[in-house]
Amino acid sequence: MNTILITTLVITAIGVIVAAGLVYTGNKFHVEVDERESAVRDALPGNNCGACGFAGCDAMASAIVMGEAPVGGCPVGGAPVAEKIAAIMGTDPFLSERSIAFVRCSGSCDVTKNQGNYIGLQDCRSVVLSGLNIASCDYGCLGLGSCAKVCPQGAIRIEKGVAAVDRSKCVGCGLCVKACPKGLIELIPESKRVAVRCSSRDKGPQVKKLCSAGCIGCSLCVRQCEFDAITVENNLAHVNYSNCTQCGKCAEKCPSHVITPPARMPQAQQ
Repeated sequence: MNTILITTLVITAIGVIVAAGLVYTGNKFHVEVDERESAVRDALPGNNCGACGFAGCDAMASAIVMGEAPVGGCPVGGAPVAEKIAAIMGTDPFLSERSIAFVRCSGSCDVTKNQGNYIGLQDCRSVVLSGLNIASCDYGCLGLGSCAKVCPQGAIRIEKGVAAVDRSKCVGCGLCVKACPKGLIELIPESKRVAVRCSSRDKGPQVKKLCSAGCIGCSLCVRQCEFDAITVENNLAHVNYSNCTQCGKCAEKCPSHVITPPARMPQAQQ
């Protein structure tokens, strides 16, 4: 009987000591959790796509609360989510202009042609990794839709062998930019319509031989711009959107019609 009593007392004493230790440890290493973090997390769409630059919505919520990310940093949620988060954080929804994906290639099957019949995996990255050249232009869109497959909004489709963006659906998440193995897709400010639909760095004669809609690097666009908003580097025109006023003079003078004027962006990229 004494043995049982002693054992019971010892076990009880150990339990008390362990419990006291846990309480002490919990108090000593307790980390205060900002209630706003869970509120911000609930306001985020929960896609965990990583398009914001953080490892999922939890990390994004923590960064917003800590001041390491803007309240409008979620490209998928856009303005509605930014406004909710701004209300939680007690700040204004200080939003930068929304970005839209733009495909820097106009080499459709009407103006260029494939070098062969590709019957492998229908994935642009697989083609590039294989080292095969299935298009006449080494810089052009392969048209197999790796970008379309990763778009959570269904904003990209393949038209005549080239990826095209539906601007009304695009949220500027940038997943298509990462998916394109040729680097043909960029994010441009939503209000900007002047853009160069080419990525070829070949010289003019070679470009015309491979694609009748390619940039020939003639610099006529540069001479037309009064605001230093367009330059030609490596035989290819580039637009500086911080300087561009959308006047469209560069587009008017482009002999290849590869620069989209403000009112005449390709239908799928309207």
